[in-house]
Formats: sequence, structure tokens, C-alpha cells
Amino acid sequence: MTIAIDFGTSNTVIARWNPVTQKPETLSLSGLSVMQGQNPPLIPSLLYVEDASSSKVVVGQAVRDRGLDLKTDPRFFRSFKRGIGAAIQGFLPELDGKVVTFEQVGKWFLSQSIEKLQATLPDVGQSLILTVPVDSFEAYRHWLGQVCQSLPVEQVRIVDEPTAAALGYGMADRQVILVVDFGGGTLDLSLVRLDSSTNKKPLGFILKWGDKSLAESSGQKVKTARVLAKAGQNLGGADIDNWLVDYFAKTQGLVSTPLTTRLAERLKMQLSLQRQASEVYFNDETFETYDLQLERDRFEDILKEHKFFDRLDESMTQVLQQARRQGLEVADIDAVLLVGGTVQIPSVQTWVQQYFEATKIRCEKPFEAIAQGALQLAQGIELKDFLYHSYGIRYWDRRHSRHNWHPLIKAGQPYPMSEPVELVLGASVENQPSIELIIGELGTESNSATEVYFDGDRLITRNIGSGQTQVQPLNDREGARTIAQLTPPGYPGNDRIKVLFQVDDRRFLRMTVQDMLSKQTLLDDRPVVQLS
Repeated sequence: MTIAIDFGTSNTVIARWNPVTQKPETLSLSGLSVMQGQNPPLIPSLLYVEDASSSKVVVGQAVRDRGLDLKTDPRFFRSFKRGIGAAIQGFLPELDGKVVTFEQVGKWFLSQSIEKLQATLPDVGQSLILTVPVDSFEAYRHWLGQVCQSLPVEQVRIVDEPTAAALGYGMADRQVILVVDFGGGTLDLSLVRLDSSTNKKPLGFILKWGDKSLAESSGQKVKTARVLAKAGQNLGGADIDNWLVDYFAKTQGLVSTPLTTRLAERLKMQLSLQRQASEVYFNDETFETYDLQLERDRFEDILKEHKFFDRLDESMTQVLQQARRQGLEVADIDAVLLVGGTVQIPSVQTWVQQYFEATKIRCEKPFEAIAQGALQLAQGIELKDFLYHSYGIRYWDRRHSRHNWHPLIKAGQPYPMSEPVELVLGASVENQPSIELIIGELGTESNSATEVYFDGDRLITRNIGSGQTQVQPLNDREGARTIAQLTPPGYPGNDRIKVLFQVDDRRFLRMTVQDMLSKQTLLDDRPVVQLS
């Protein structure tokens, strides 16, 4: 059986491929999924730690059913996905003598969800497909790979969330598709081209192999989804919830708590269906009463005050500029698919319509498209993708008297690479015994970096720093920086080593080092960053 999990910031969807109907279906898991009036069944991405030392946790809808999300408690976690793999993590809570990280919370959540899934469907275990944000650094994928190693599943694959959404909407008759994936924590835009191919290669990006690949046993014609352009940013429904709480704090003196955040979220959801919304709550223990009223026009003003639509325009402009560099205009985009809970906000749909004809926009499967599309990987779908970030080396910038980064493999590079990138280095001092090289994954250049931390019960992202490329070093640790031991020692003025970089079909950045003096190969196709 093949299972797909769309692990979202606010909600998680689990789907399976039904071998009888030959169609995907979304699963409802008792205790995890919202059971009343929810179609499709969603699993709230919530977690409560009962005992960190023994990994005893409560996940999903059970957190709400037990009222564990209504009080200020450092044991309650929401929106934790957006902190996984973040380069800068501020304050993290210490529970039962253990510092609890975003990565640990995410691991608990996924492990408990799969454990519940296996108790419900005993034949789960053959193939699992997970989706990842389009702008995730390798740190997130590496974390996901580590989590998967402990799962009792034969094979695990991952696919970008927007690409999976394109497949989930069943757009096989269209060629160029833009996916606007706007969930609780991230905005991801991905332009993909669907092509037919009979060339069978490994499907998706393999995190964990079993004894047999479903690709090997599939006799179907392969469909290729190639990503043409990407843009993403750390913005989602959770930010809107916080803005609403801040609004009521300013106008009514409302105190920010998990309860008031939950009420704000309900108001937001109501305003997607009607022009006025209200939430009344009475606590029979403390006798506190909350009476919140909001009109859609005022709600949209709040979004504008936080430059919400300006940020959306920024991402759309990036994608369309990338498309134009490949000779594609807006008119060449055949369909626009909206996924994620935030796309249900009417003003978000109106914003999309400013760019595209209404007849091209689809929004009928905002929650299920990603998980159900990921299942297509097991049905003969091949993905051809490009690198979202650049890889580069650190060097000393004499002009500015600081370290800087020089890109070697640039964003947009298709993989696997057909030809390696070559770099020639020499010694910098007399009698130099070795050469070190620090390699980094380069993010986009922006006005600030992002710090992720807890402020009481709220997960906060804060902009810090200024105007530098965000970098995640891949080998900046003892024993990993040295790429060449020089025998005999090196001297300035001569080229000494040749370094070849390439990325293989499983997204491994690999390095070969040749000593030009001794004619020896010092490193032979060694992975610098390994995701499994």
C-alpha cells in the first residue's frame, strides 16, 4: 500500500491509493482527524508534550478534544513546522529536563501519526511519500530523512508540495501550470510543465530504499512534471491569526493566549464564507467572556496594513520574471491551481484574478490536492526538478574585510548535472600542509535574515541582520573543512588542486579532488551533503 502525507503548518492530510477504485482517498484517523463536519478530514498540526523524557505526547485533534490548546502552556505546540531547519533558532522551551527543538516536535508528530495509521491499516509499510515546501533548505530534507530512517516503511520518497498539487488536480491535459500553495506557514508558488515521456528513471527523490521499487514494477507510461520557476516566503495563515489577535488587543484589550488565537482563526475562517463574523466564548471556571466581531472590509484593511498583498505581489513577480527568462508569458500559463487553507480568503482569490483569467483558476481541492497528487508518484509519474538554492564557497572579501560567498552551482541548475563545475585552488602560505574549503547552501539575498523562536505560547519569526545572502554552511565543522592533504606541502604562486562539483539524481552534492602536482585523486566523488 502507498501512503502520502502532506505535513502542513496548520493541518496535515494523509491519503492512500485505493487499489480497488484506482483512485486516491483521504483518510480519517480516529483521535487525530477532525471528525465532525470536516470534509476532507484534516489532522490539526498540534502537539502537546505530557512527558518529554519518555516522548509521551498528544497529537492532532486529541489536543483540542482535551482542551490542551486553550491555555498558556509551554507544553503546547502549534505552527512548529515553520521552525524546522531554520538557520536561526532563538528561545526554545525546556521540558522535563530536556530542551525541546522544532525538529523534535516535528519528529514526535510524524511518528505518532504514522503509528496511529499503522494501527488503523495494518498493511501500511510498503511505500510512503512525503511532501516538502518549495523553498526548504537541505537542512529540512536532511531532518526528514533522519525521521524516515526510524519508520517501519520499506521505501520513502519526497516531492515538492506545489508539484504534487499540480498532479493532484489531474491536469494531465494541460502543459504549463502555476500552483499557488498558501497554507498556515508558507506561501509557495511553482510553475511546472507536464510532459509525456517513456524514459523510466528513478521516480521522485528517494529518501529510503526497500527491497523493490514500485517504479520497477510499474508498466505504465511515465508522465514528467518539470519545475520551471519557483518562489516562496515565510508567510501564511498563522501570521494572519496573530495579526487579528494584535488588532483585538489594540481595540478591546484582548490578551494574546492560545484561546484568543483559536478564536481569531475561527473568525478568519468565517470571513471566507460571509461578510461578517462573530465569536463568543465564556469560560465557566474563570468567568471570562470574549465577544469578538469583525467585518470582511475591516479584515482586508488589516491585511493591507501588514503589507500582505505587497508581499504576495513580490513572490508573483519573481515567478513571472523567471518564466519570461524561459520565453513564457502570462498567456502561456494554462491553469492556476490554488491550494492551502489561506487561498480560501476571498481577497486572496481576487488578488490572483488580477494576474490571470478567472476561467484558468481552480480552487475546488485546496486541502487534498497535495497529498493526493503525491500518490501519483507510485503510479508512473517522474519528476524533473532544478535546484532552488545555489551552492558556493566561502572566501575572504578584501574590499569589505569580511567573509563572503561565491556561487559555484547556481539556482535553477537542473539535476542530475551532465557536466561538473571545476574549481582550481593553490596554497596561500609557505609550506602549507592542507587546503580547507567551506561549502554553503546559498539562500536568496534579502534585506534581513529570519529568526524563529517562542514568545510565550506564540511562535514568532523576526527579521534580523541586513542585506546579505542567507547561507547554511554544509561542512563548517572540525574534520570536515579539509578537502586535501598536500604531500609535498604547497607553496603560493602555483595551482595545486582541482576540485570538481556536481549534483546527482538524488540531490547529493558530490566532490572530487585531484592533486595536480602528484597526479593523485585525493577525494573521489564524495558526497558533501547527504540526505539519507
